[in-house]
Amino acid sequence: MLVLDTAQYPFAATDKNGTRKKDVGLYAMNYGTAYVASVAVYASYTQVLQALAEADAFPGPSVVVAYLPHAGGVFGGNYSPIEVLQQSKLAVDSGAWPLYRWDPTKADSARFQLDSERLRRSLEDFLQRENVLAAIGHSEPKLSGIRASVEGKIGERLARKARGDVDTLLGGLGGPPLLVLFASDNGNAEETARRVARQGRRRGLDVRCMSMDEFDVEELPFEKTVVVSVSTAGQGEIPSNGREFWKALQAASINLNATQFAVFGLGDSHYWPRAEDAIFYNKPARDIDRKLSELGGARLVDVGLGDDQDADGWETGFADFEQRLWAALNIDVVAGAGVEEEAPGRTDEENKVISNFLRGSISQAIADTSCGYVDEWDGKLLKFHGTYMQDDRDLRAERMSRGEEKAFSFMIRVRLPGGVATPAQWLAMDKLADEYGNQTMKITTRQTFQLHGVLKRDLRETMRGINRGLMDTIAACGDVNRNVVASANPLQAHLQPEVVQLATDISRHLLPSTSAYHEIWLDDKMVAGSAEQTSPVADYEPLYGPAYLPRKYKIAIAIPPENDVDVVAYDLGFIAILDAEQQNILGYNVMIGGGMGMTHNNRKTYPRLATCLGYVPKDKAIAVSEKVMLVQRDHGDRTNRKHARLKYTVDDYGMDWWRQQVEARLGFAFEAERPYKFTHNGDRYGWVKSTPGLNNFTMFVQNGRVANFPDGKPVKAALAELARVHTGNFRLTCNAHLIVADVKDEDVPKISALLARHGLDNLDYSALRLHSMACAALPTCGLAMAESERYLPSLIDLLDKIIDEAGLRQNAIVIRMTGCPNGCARPYNAEIAFVGKAPGAYNLYLGGSHSGERLNKIYRETVTEEQILEVLAPIIKQYAVERMEDEHFGDFVIRAGIIKETREGKDFHEV
Repeated sequence: MLVLDTAQYPFAATDKNGTRKKDVGLYAMNYGTAYVASVAVYASYTQVLQALAEADAFPGPSVVVAYLPHAGGVFGGNYSPIEVLQQSKLAVDSGAWPLYRWDPTKADSARFQLDSERLRRSLEDFLQRENVLAAIGHSEPKLSGIRASVEGKIGERLARKARGDVDTLLGGLGGPPLLVLFASDNGNAEETARRVARQGRRRGLDVRCMSMDEFDVEELPFEKTVVVSVSTAGQGEIPSNGREFWKALQAASINLNATQFAVFGLGDSHYWPRAEDAIFYNKPARDIDRKLSELGGARLVDVGLGDDQDADGWETGFADFEQRLWAALNIDVVAGAGVEEEAPGRTDEENKVISNFLRGSISQAIADTSCGYVDEWDGKLLKFHGTYMQDDRDLRAERMSRGEEKAFSFMIRVRLPGGVATPAQWLAMDKLADEYGNQTMKITTRQTFQLHGVLKRDLRETMRGINRGLMDTIAACGDVNRNVVASANPLQAHLQPEVVQLATDISRHLLPSTSAYHEIWLDDKMVAGSAEQTSPVADYEPLYGPAYLPRKYKIAIAIPPENDVDVVAYDLGFIAILDAEQQNILGYNVMIGGGMGMTHNNRKTYPRLATCLGYVPKDKAIAVSEKVMLVQRDHGDRTNRKHARLKYTVDDYGMDWWRQQVEARLGFAFEAERPYKFTHNGDRYGWVKSTPGLNNFTMFVQNGRVANFPDGKPVKAALAELARVHTGNFRLTCNAHLIVADVKDEDVPKISALLARHGLDNLDYSALRLHSMACAALPTCGLAMAESERYLPSLIDLLDKIIDEAGLRQNAIVIRMTGCPNGCARPYNAEIAFVGKAPGAYNLYLGGSHSGERLNKIYRETVTEEQILEVLAPIIKQYAVERMEDEHFGDFVIRAGIIKETREGKDFHEV
């Protein structure tokens, strides 16, 4: 029996007795002879599949209670998978919907399996506390915990009031109090708040600085002076760490007659281009300022407004606000005050230098089980080791409202030069994803594996598991040379071993020499064939030095006419030059200065495509990769990370200067660029006869996500089954798809049947979808401003209708989406691109080339789904009618005058 509960979270009682459908599982367990499971379809796909399989195999009655929230019914027309996913995660994370399996036929210890990670951790913490309490249980408690919990808040408020009275009576001998609150998504509002706090301490004030959600609104009447700094999120919304405070403030009935306040806001006056949207500019700051005044607070100064459009961004408005604030308070700097409390500043460059070759305090941080996070500086160093700290943003607001820390976890990225993995390595990653990750794997846009959802306590074991699979993660992130990518095109399979070997050799040659990775993660014990420890005695970085590089350094290798790696989007690109028979690689055209990242409305930042330095024989490629990197090491901008990528160094100094610098280090000159032509930058799907006796099958993996999906497609399980019988290799592509490579002729029927059985041979998609790509974005990426991976498929569903009506289903158009402007899915050279700007809103770009060799340009700012369809429909239909023979969409929109051509990165913003 399958019981579906579609109630929305938070739950309300469904009958007069207050019972819910989930209680059916508890009743069934009472019978003792029934298999019972509680699952949430969108919370854990793996657990759902396991429970259903166990229920089906159970020799008796089985009951599975499943949570699938939807207000209008699961089969309603307005069904939104993203909303269902978010509701499911909230219900499971809060413990409101437990995940478990009950099998009465098993031994007592294995009969009940609790699958809810949160509940399991809570139980472990409870048992640990019980053990401690048992040890001291006979000692007399000094304070009743129950009484403390009941009286805690009241006592704190009274204590605060008493402290205020003492301050008044003693004439403020300890310094007048100042409360500084902030709400910030990107850190700027927090930075301004901390600046106010630092200046307050210099003036002898008793300063407290915290996020808005950390402060109880009911305590505001006891505060004498309050300064609020708040940025603008989305459509005039409060950032996530201030939303609960704002809700409470709106509902509060408090008197602020004894409180004086000042509010500073950060926003962008051009973020929403329509005149009617001007109300969203710095709306949170203006709303808070108005509400504090309505509650009786005394406004110290008019609300300050920082505008990203000013020459110095929000700094201009903040300088004016700060000057007015301190003039209104009329408090001068006190000599020596606040100096001891001022934490020494640290830059990213200093953090690297003092890290002792990337050690920092990482070992201590990951051993600390009291929290799920690491501090800012260890977090930056962890990137060099191949892992990023993240949190589940679907759960962030609710967790903060419950007074809990964010749902922290870590993303781990593998170093996999050339994107080649054995079946054993695939199975190793599959197992690690289940044991320590979120039961999914991500094939990245840079040809490697990513795991998401790894808890801090599991980092070491996950890293060791990767090492046992003869892989590692060192230099997969950070200010070093990262994973080197190479063409995976199956039509050129006879050349791939050579370029994969070059990618491997470059990666090894530019690998950091520090032994910190092995000390921290592997205890200096390595499996043969994994990461090499090049300095066993003492650390020394002969290539990088103690400060490593100013920013990341990325390398790609392409084989014309296929540009499946987007070679000119990288810091360094090698374009293979072939002999007349197209059978052998003679050498490479060397391209430098590509890069995708930029910042919205900051015209000093822009994407750039690489420019040719010249041609070198193939035996010089490794030396070139080193010398180009050393020029960037010595001359890249180390003062401004937004200007630190190699592309800006190229534009700052020019190509002639770069050529001279690299040639001086090489000891020989570049030859003239040799001719080549790219025609395509997507993947070649389906079966391809590669080399004699071997075959490749290129599989469409939507946005690279390998998971057992709730729509009935167990992609992850199917690929694990495939890996158990496949005798060749897997190739991960830079378009985030998968090639089942080197399948023997006699094995083709068996592999084909397996693919067909699981629907993995289905290529009956529109060419638009087959050429689509999206970054991970929400809920794990901390930089995402909008959905990407979870949203692009449904947007393409809508665009496909327009494509089909126009008769263009088989016409490839490169379409990409990112959740922020950093460009991980390489949107800026796509024919159509969407770059997230706010929840549900994107900048629309048009005009990239189909071969990936031309940047696009912004066509519309801040468009919603409805506006996207409204804008693109007539252009697509016009393209269908007016295109020339073999003319690609990106070329057409330029020829038709719909968009202006972008000739170089520096004119990207010129419209």
